[in-house]
Parts: sequence; C-alpha cells; structure tokens
Amino acid sequence: MNKKNVFGAFLGLVFIGAITVGVMQYGTILNGVNRFISVVQGAEVKPLLLSESRYIRQIVAKDNATSRTIMWQSDNSEQSAMVEYRIVGSDALLSAPATNVSFTDDGSTTYIHEATLIDLTPNTKYEYRVGYDSDRRSDWKPLQTASEKGSYEVLIYPDSQSADYSGWEQIVKDSAARHPNAVMYLSMGDLVDNGEQASQWRTWLSSVEPLSSRIPLAPMMGNHEMYALNWKMREPKAYLAYFDVPDNGSENFDRRYYSYDYGDVHYVVLDTQFFEANHADNSDTHHPDLYDVQIQWLRNDLSKNTKKWTVVLMHRDPFQYAINGRTDRESGFSEEGTIFMPIFDEYNVDLVLSAHLHTYRDRGHIRNFERDATGPLYIITGIAGDVRYPNLWQQHPLDVYVAPQPETNNYMTLDVSPNQLIVKSYLPDGTALEEVSIDK
Repeated sequence: MNKKNVFGAFLGLVFIGAITVGVMQYGTILNGVNRFISVVQGAEVKPLLLSESRYIRQIVAKDNATSRTIMWQSDNSEQSAMVEYRIVGSDALLSAPATNVSFTDDGSTTYIHEATLIDLTPNTKYEYRVGYDSDRRSDWKPLQTASEKGSYEVLIYPDSQSADYSGWEQIVKDSAARHPNAVMYLSMGDLVDNGEQASQWRTWLSSVEPLSSRIPLAPMMGNHEMYALNWKMREPKAYLAYFDVPDNGSENFDRRYYSYDYGDVHYVVLDTQFFEANHADNSDTHHPDLYDVQIQWLRNDLSKNTKKWTVVLMHRDPFQYAINGRTDRESGFSEEGTIFMPIFDEYNVDLVLSAHLHTYRDRGHIRNFERDATGPLYIITGIAGDVRYPNLWQQHPLDVYVAPQPETNNYMTLDVSPNQLIVKSYLPDGTALEEVSIDK
C-alpha cells in the first residue's frame, strides 16, 4: 500500500473515531492527524502531540527586560526537553535545556518542563517553541521583553476559584481580546477552589494557555492553594510545582513570596497565608515564623528597589470588613494590614492590590491607617470565578468606591507610563466600573 492509500485509510479511521468520541476530542484528533502526516511525509521537524505540549506558559522572571521563564507539561517523561528561541526575523537560533520533573498529586502524574531564558535584549520581539530531541517541536509563540522605561498595559484577574470554570475561561478570552497589547497578567490568588484537585488545575491551566503562551503570568498563592482534598490544609505543593516564579524570596519559603521588575515598576508578591500555614488541621510542616521572616525580607527587598514605581500584590486584604447581620466583627484593619501597611508607608509604595473577599472596592490613599493623599492607593480587586458572597460585607468607612451590589465578576487593567499609573476595572462584557490614577 503506498503512502497516499495509507493516509486515506487513516483519515477514514479518524473520521469514524471522531464520531465515536465526539467533537470534544476534535483538537486531539486533529493534532494526531498532523503528526501522522508529518511522519508519512518524512518531515524533518514533526509537530508535538497535545500529550507532549500541555499548558505552554510564560512566567515572569526577576528582570523581564533580559529574561523569561517558559514552562509546559507532558504526559510522559521527556529527558531531552528544550526551548528554542530567536529574535523575530533572525535566522540565529538559540536553545536552552529544560527540566523534566515528575509531579504526582491527587493520583495524577505529570512531567513538568521549565527553562529560564537569560541574556535577552530589552524591548525586543522574540519567538520561542518547545520540544524534544531534534525532530519534535511546538508552533512558534511570541515573546516580548520589557523596555527599561516605557509604557505598557497589564491585565489583572481577581480570585478565579470556581465550581464551573467556563465563566472564568470566558472572562480571560474576552478581556485578552479587548486588550491585545497587554504585556503581562496578574492572578491574585485562589486560582483554584481546591489546591490538591488535579482536575481543577488542568482546567485552569488549559483556560489560560492561549494568553499564557504569549505573555507572562505573575501568579500569587491564595489560601485555597493550601487546601487538600479533605478540605484540611497542607503545603501549596501543586502551586509551587506549576509556577516557577523567581526564587528571590527567603530560602526557607521557596517561591511562596517573591519580587520582580517589569519596566520601571518593581512588583512585590506577598504570602499572606499565615492562618493556613499554622492551622491545627495542617498536617504538613507549620511555619510560625512566616511573617517574621517575610517582613525582614520585604524591608530588604524594598530598600534595594531602584524603580520609580512600587506595586504590592497580596491575597488577603489589609482591611477588615464588618459582616451584615453580625456584631462580632468590626470594620478596621486585618492582621496583615497591621503588619504590612506601616512598611508600605515607610518605603512609599504606590499601589497595593489585594483579593480574598470577592468584592471590588477602592479605599483611596491611606497612610498611618488614615486617609492621606501621600499614602499608597489600596484596591481590593473583586472576583473572576463563580464563588460569590452577595451582600456579605458592610461598607468600610474608608471605601471610596464599591462595585454595584450584588456583585458579578470583573477584571482589571493597569496602565503604566513614565509619570502615571492608571487602574481600571471592568465588568465581564467590558463595561467600565471605575478608573483611578496615580501621578508622580
């Protein structure tokens, strides 16, 4: 049988298989067809199967003008994993070896590959692809390095934990389409509802791959990343496996908090999960020194910052909100606020973004726990998943804007320019909620 006949017979089998398994497997089948065609035709480079190239994603590096981390996963061990990259339009092809680490959680095993590209040229358009050996490669993906100064836009997503992630996936898809020039996106913690459930991580990583493969993600750990299947606490094992963020935090708290630079902004990502890290239901190692060590690290990090702007990202909100129908909780400041806000004042942080309460509220500029135009701007970012707390929180005396109640989902953007930060919030359909700016 010649190659043409083999190919025709194979397509017939594929057609029958497609009817059998349904259209949900269309992408996998088409991927397999492309691989088969390349083999039959004797192609020098063959496309990767989906099982070899899951969840390709860029992760922020310490300095995004000169470096970038690339991650992806495969169903089987691939010792020869690597990343190829080049400046767009150039024939000079560079490569970096990638890791091949087995990770098993919730009875599911995946192989995680990671490579950090270094010595990149600032403000330059690159393209990259992942692969194995000399003959299997993904499609080329775009990679843009940061400029040293310059203007740019960031997408911001609050808590995405869900029972059904279809709404979250739609928000990501639509917001990315409305803001095609965004250079980075932030996820404010509680990415998933249960940090051990592998199916939730697969769904989450799949939903963001079209965005993550072309711009870097700055993830943050929330309390739900520390939940086990039995809803008790554990170490954030899956989060730390899936997101190889800069390891410039404290050695004892590997990548649970970190900082990075993008353009003329220094971003600090905190770990506010002291409660979960020390709860009686946490069967893993407890961390009673989490905040003490992190405070020392934070002061050291901010003291060395040379960027014009400083943005802090923290999952738990530094404000405390009274609850409707209850008298045992008053408006004020949370433990995290009491601990960290004086440090933000001391080092003149410009913007503090938080999450956790599933509500969007702008509290304006605060210094020394009072309204003060010289203090950081504090915004709690809202909700992007389907876990909502309708009419739960009372208005805080320092709230200057509260999203319409009961709240629906939202997303945000941050526009960075040399002399101004502009924070905007939107409903899922793109309707503007609020816009606030900081000038310096």
